[in-house]
Formats: sequence, C-alpha cells, structure tokens
Amino acid sequence: MDGWAEVSRAKTAAGDTLVLREKAGVFEIRCNGWDLMSNRAHASEERMAREAVAMIAGRSAPRILIGGLGMGFTLRAALDAAPAGARIEVAELVPEIVAWNRGPLAALAGRPLDDRRVHIRIGDVADTLTRDALYDAILLDTDNGPGAIMLARNAGLYAREGLMRACAALAAGGVLALWSADRSPDFEARLADMGLVWRLVETPAAVGRVEPLHALYFVT
Repeated sequence: MDGWAEVSRAKTAAGDTLVLREKAGVFEIRCNGWDLMSNRAHASEERMAREAVAMIAGRSAPRILIGGLGMGFTLRAALDAAPAGARIEVAELVPEIVAWNRGPLAALAGRPLDDRRVHIRIGDVADTLTRDALYDAILLDTDNGPGAIMLARNAGLYAREGLMRACAALAAGGVLALWSADRSPDFEARLADMGLVWRLVETPAAVGRVEPLHALYFVT
C-alpha cells in the first residue's frame, strides 16, 4: 500500500531476513524490517573508499579488501580511485546480495562486478583477515557500524580481537577504514586503549545534504 514492491528476499544462516524492495527507482535493502541501505545516500561510503585508496597512493598493484558489497557504491569508488594493477577482493556473507548486484542493482554503481580487478569471496570477512594474506587497505562497510549493529555476528569486527586481526592483516603502511552510521564514543575509546593511530572524519550521507553525518574511521 505504500508503493514499495518487493524484488527479492534472502535468509542468512543465522536466520536474519533481508528484503530488496523498490519504489520509483529507489532501492532499499532491509534487515529484519529495518532499513539497512538504499541508493538514496551513498556519498559517505564513496568518500571512505577514495580516502583509503589515497592513503596508499604510489603503490602500483595494491591489494584491497572490502568487507560488505552492499549496493556496490564502495566498490565502485575504490575501483575509480585504484590503479589498473590493483586487486580488490570483496567478502560478502550473503550470496543473494552478490546476485542482486549482478541483476537489479547492477546499473546503480556502474556494474562494478564486471571489472577484472574484482574478486568476490562468499563468506564472513572476518575469515579473510589472516596474516597469510596481507592487504594494503581494508575497508569495512559492514552493518551500520560499531554502535548500531543489526547482524550479531558483525559485532566481533569492532571488538578488540577483531581489530587486532584486521591490523595484523595489513601490509606495512596499510590502512584500515571503517564506516559507521554514527560516531561511537565506546569504539573510539577502544581504539585509544589499544594504542592505535586513528582519525575520524564526519561526512554527509548524501551529496547536497548537511545532515545526517556518517562517521569514517581510518586506522594506520
């Protein structure tokens, strides 16, 4: 009755329900009835990718890991900023989201999955964070950030152990970037307590808007 049409839905192994819906060209992915993402606001994700890639400028063949495919906007921005020799791996937990990005969502971000530099891994990004595979940049665009977690399994990424694993998976001089819907004082205190070098950037969610502001954390 509200004009939204369900396009597809998926169920995670943990029992969470994801719904892709569309109205007048606006797409939303909802998790358990809550808005997780849409194509109305993606400027902050794109800025995170651009700044992270800029921080490793000069590397001709950087290896980049993106945790969470979403609607492909983070990946597109990373591709546009990265050199031709880059390898960008995307870890996506839900295979249906990859299928949606090859189907109804493909055109939104300019079909980033068609780029030869992209390699998709179906699974938890946490399982990719090992010392055996060092990355020049790790971009975590998972859930709604450390202060607004929807999928319980994502909480570990922002905990002390998860942060240690991510940092250990960075090559020398690499950067860990994390997207968050809001600032998280508890998360900032954790970063400080761990003795990590980090900075915060607050940036509008969408071009042309002043609010809401999303939080980007860059750890080096």
